[in-house]
Amino acid sequence: MHFDLPSAPPNGVVSETGPWYKDLTRYHWFVLVVASLGWLFDTMDQQLFNLARRPAITELLKSGAGGVAPLPEDVTWYSGVATMIFMIGWASGGLVFGVLGDKIGRAKTMMLTIVLYSMFTGLSALSIGIWDFSFYRFLTGLGVGGEFAVGVALVAEVMPNRARPYALGLLQALSAFGNMMAAVIAMILGELERSESINSAWRIMFVIGMAPALLAIVIRRRLKEPERWKAAVADGPGGQVAGATAKAGSISDLFGTPERRRNTIVGMLMGFSGVVGLWGIGFFSFDVLRPIMTKSFATQGITGGPELAGKLTFWTGIISLLQNFGGFWGVLAFTRVTGIIGRRPSFLIGYILAMVSTAFTFWYINEFWHIFVMIPIMGFCQMTLFGGFSIYFPELFPTRLRSTGTSFCYNVGRYLAAFGPLTLGYLTKQVFGGYGEILSLRYACLTMCSVFLIGIFALPFAPETKGKPLPE
Repeated sequence: MHFDLPSAPPNGVVSETGPWYKDLTRYHWFVLVVASLGWLFDTMDQQLFNLARRPAITELLKSGAGGVAPLPEDVTWYSGVATMIFMIGWASGGLVFGVLGDKIGRAKTMMLTIVLYSMFTGLSALSIGIWDFSFYRFLTGLGVGGEFAVGVALVAEVMPNRARPYALGLLQALSAFGNMMAAVIAMILGELERSESINSAWRIMFVIGMAPALLAIVIRRRLKEPERWKAAVADGPGGQVAGATAKAGSISDLFGTPERRRNTIVGMLMGFSGVVGLWGIGFFSFDVLRPIMTKSFATQGITGGPELAGKLTFWTGIISLLQNFGGFWGVLAFTRVTGIIGRRPSFLIGYILAMVSTAFTFWYINEFWHIFVMIPIMGFCQMTLFGGFSIYFPELFPTRLRSTGTSFCYNVGRYLAAFGPLTLGYLTKQVFGGYGEILSLRYACLTMCSVFLIGIFALPFAPETKGKPLPE
């Protein structure tokens, strides 16, 4: 297979009229497709965990207690613990592979991360208890955390200037299809579980999660390192910075100048706010809705056993589809709006919408039909921020630090964000536990919605990058 290499420099002068995609060569499209697939499969593995988390924890707790069904609040607590450990692995892998992306190259690092998260997702299916399950999730997180930064750095450096934000927005928007693929998998397996054709649908979900490893073969054979990166890390007369190879991927260099230090801290706070909002609150909508769905199914005479488990798994998949359908359009909306009014105003609108929609959904959702209205709107508002992260973070750092800086902003805050699910579990069980299963989780989520204010407070210090080339 042959691809035309860009005939102009990676971010050279191109036409300023017509659709943005008219500037792209075949190789541009190849890079965008491969990077999008890498992130799409990454998000599929993430969402498989969200969908499988509660049934997996329930079964593992029950097995460890000699067949005694666990209390709902214990399931919530240990679900938070497993999610926290996963996110710590995510943050750690993001830092390690973000640095490697600047030191050894975007394509090589992307291949490593895809193999890692695929292999350990499959290993999660062999779990026999809470703690080995959590350990496998930590190892999976190492690969999951590294893929985003190298993927967006690769696309940002290959695309023409005018096409860059649109290509990055499309990459992030397509990640919603990874989440939706996971939801479809959960729905199919839920139906098979309900009919008693299979047992433990969650284990099969994790086995399916090994499939993305095949993409690594394509990356190894066809994907090239960006010329911009090769020039930036070259020592000697061809290099842009003396000793660039040694300086590439230096975390300390992110704080080496006042400007980079400001960009790093602001980006980290913005990322922290969005990640906690989604992973510490948004993805727990499945747990809030399970009692509502259980009550609805009871009116149909479905009160327990494999049939109830299968129905819950199936409808959890429906909820995920709706949430990510909204998220897809939210990311595309940010991409469109930021090209008109700029990055900072777009983020301000995004944080406000995310806070209001999340609080409204968790407080008012109470009927089965609410799922079809409130969940897509919340997904739209929450995921719009992540479209912004994919566009904005690469614009804050020079080439030799782009993968490191993007990963730092997206993942360091995740160390603190990792305690979001645990905090949610603590608030649900300890602080608001006396209000009952549903109300306690509602109060906990409302309390945590204040995290979106952190992103808003960081915005006055964020530089506006609309219309500017990538820093060298």
